Amino acid sequence: MKKIIETRKAPVPVGPYSQAVEVNGTLFISGQVPVNPESGKMAGGGIREQTEQVMKNIGAILEAAGYGFEDVVKSTCLLSTMDDFGAMNEVYARYYKENQPARAAFAVKSLPLGALVEIESVAVK
Repeated sequence: MKKIIETRKAPVPVGPYSQAVEVNGTLFISGQVPVNPESGKMAGGGIREQTEQVMKNIGAILEAAGYGFEDVVKSTCLLSTMDDFGAMNEVYARYYKENQPARAAFAVKSLPLGALVEIESVAVK
């Protein structure tokens, strides 16, 4: 059975999609951009600050669904430039100290709202 996950602690979707969907113990988290859910505005600063906000948004969705970062098995990181790969990794690594999930990272032409980073994740119980 499909369950839609919503929390006010993560940004409202900017399109026709859910923050996350849970099916049979698997949580699919939509790509999160660095929007602060309290202000509705893009996080200031550079890639480190934006990655930190994205990870907070993912954490809020995980928590709302009863999961944690330890349950994440796959992430996909989209960057506006691969020049930001190392800095994004520094922040990302703080959330996955051991048993890191599988991951892919890509540079794309542009991201929603002019973001520098977007990350989607899959978690399993």
